[in-house]
Amino acid sequence: MPRRQSSLSARSSGSIKAESTQWDGKSFEELRQECLQKGVLFEDPDFPAADSSLFFSQSVPVQIEWKRPKEICDRPKFIVGGADRTDICQGQLGDCWLLAAIASLTMKKDALARVVPHDQDFDHRYAGIFHFQFWQHNKWLDVVVDDRLPAVRNQLIMLHSASNNEFWSALLEKAYAKVYGSYESLKGGSTMEAMEDFTGGVGEVYETQKAPKDLFRIMKKALDRGSMMGCSIDITSSAESEAKTSTGLVKGHAYSITGLEEVHIRGQKVKLIRVRNPWGQVEWNGAWSDSSREWDHVDRAEKTRILQNSSEDGEFWMEFEDFKRNYDKVEICNMTPDSLTDDTKRHWEVSLFEGNWTRGSTAGGCRNYIDTFWTNPQYRLELEDADDEDDVCSVVIALMQKNRRKLRKEGLDMETIGFAVYEAPDDDDHVGKDFFRYHGSKAGSRAYINMREVSERFTLPPGKYLLVPTTFQPHHEADFLVRIFSEKKAGALEMGTNVDADLPDPPMPSPPEEESDEERGLRRLFEQLAGPDEAISVRELKQMLDGVLSRRKEIKFDGLSLSTCHSIINLMDVDNTGKLEFQEFKVFWEKMKKWIMLFLSFDTDRSGKMSSYELRIALKAAGMHLNNKLLQLVGLRFADDKYDIDFDDYLTCIVRLENMFRAFQAMDKFKRGRVNMNIMQFLMLSMNV
Repeated sequence: MPRRQSSLSARSSGSIKAESTQWDGKSFEELRQECLQKGVLFEDPDFPAADSSLFFSQSVPVQIEWKRPKEICDRPKFIVGGADRTDICQGQLGDCWLLAAIASLTMKKDALARVVPHDQDFDHRYAGIFHFQFWQHNKWLDVVVDDRLPAVRNQLIMLHSASNNEFWSALLEKAYAKVYGSYESLKGGSTMEAMEDFTGGVGEVYETQKAPKDLFRIMKKALDRGSMMGCSIDITSSAESEAKTSTGLVKGHAYSITGLEEVHIRGQKVKLIRVRNPWGQVEWNGAWSDSSREWDHVDRAEKTRILQNSSEDGEFWMEFEDFKRNYDKVEICNMTPDSLTDDTKRHWEVSLFEGNWTRGSTAGGCRNYIDTFWTNPQYRLELEDADDEDDVCSVVIALMQKNRRKLRKEGLDMETIGFAVYEAPDDDDHVGKDFFRYHGSKAGSRAYINMREVSERFTLPPGKYLLVPTTFQPHHEADFLVRIFSEKKAGALEMGTNVDADLPDPPMPSPPEEESDEERGLRRLFEQLAGPDEAISVRELKQMLDGVLSRRKEIKFDGLSLSTCHSIINLMDVDNTGKLEFQEFKVFWEKMKKWIMLFLSFDTDRSGKMSSYELRIALKAAGMHLNNKLLQLVGLRFADDKYDIDFDDYLTCIVRLENMFRAFQAMDKFKRGRVNMNIMQFLMLSMNV
């Protein structure tokens, strides 16, 4: 049966204990206690005060010193007067997206207390070690760092607080850089990415030009529910990145949204939005900016409440219509996937799957590539119960690619990802090419995009559905996480997880007097090669098969390898002589003819090779079912750099698999799908495969 993924309540995530990320597995408390007992300050071996922690693609441009806060100022504090959005000023790094998310985080105190634990300071039990917690791929990680920070002339060059004796934000950025391998890894990104890492929430993106009419209400509701929000202005070329407009806004720059209000002016309501620039300066200079005359017409008490002594701090108000005209994108990270368009608080169930796109087996690309699309991982959803107030099911699907930022130093970046949802056929196995050729999708991601996560909200009738997550191009590798949120409990399982074999007993070989012309010809060749013992060795088997197969013009190969021939003898040598007698060879030849026909049916261009993506069907036709993990291993072992398998490797693969299945089935006497074996049995089995 396909593997089911257990559902768990979205409410329970706040109680999950964070895992230590240190190489030795020691917790923050253990490491701090060790340092206090030894009377030393912590130095992090996993993220040292070295150039490699700063950059991976360039040399450090200036003379940088790594300094502890007590070397920078007299009385450093972790937090001064509460962690606030004004504590965040951008340094030399292009990580405004991260800073915008931190500013939003400071407005959600319960989430902030998890990310920035308050059990640390520079006074009581100070040992030069601090820790922070981040959500990564459905796990909370506890990340420790030492407090050595990059500085030039005694000034911090990365994220810092407006107060020169406050260090929580600088240390938070260092811990986040450690998660992704270096400070440079944090260059460029989506505010949503960091917001999800701070909460484990699920994101939604709105384009202001295509947004629903009640976008202000949606955003106000999101803020009231503790959601985190960011916004940005699109750029058309890299030259526009961080270019300042005449109105004081910055293109290609991530801002955080920190407030929404409606004010009364001259008998009318005006919708206002408060936006923060992570630079801590450079503000909107249009209507409703800090000193604009529009404020003169607002009631004094209301003006004082809303403006709160505004100054040039990077935060400003603007009319919502001006906001929509100037900003292109709004990102909202919800703690739960509650709809922001109605007033219903829901209890969500979530199903989680982790998978891989592996070239040559499960990296099939999008629906444009029909020959390989069907090989992508597939997940079946069973939506049985409609929502309480409707006859449809509310579903949010979020597809996240894993570890891409960390892999930048290896030259990899975000893949372009998306997904499609189909009505599922009754067949419980992995769905094949023909289904997708003749059936259109019922839902899916609006676009393929090179972001860490794409998510969409759907209302679907109760029924069975098939979810196919993909990269846009085939053959692109990545690991991914799928989260499926539903208001009512929904069945969710991964397809194509069966591993079994239906291998019929080979037919008894015909007696010599009943042999066909083909068999008599094989017997003559066999007898020429066999010695007095009337059996052939592995080298003689290679000579015989090379000779027979070379006469078949439709098979192109350079001769079988000795490894393949060893596997054939191991499969067919029932009397364990290490050689094949003719009766054993005849049984093998019947198998061989079937395998040749299978190979030729998938060698559609008559190149002498078959696509590794088709291996699943070929093996199934031969009676063997493999799951995605095994198909990925087989593809990596036997496919070439063009994702093709030649005849020799195909034969080796199919012979070894049948050998392994038959050996296992012989040991699995009670047909339970598991066996016990000692080291001797394991080694004998391995050697004979």
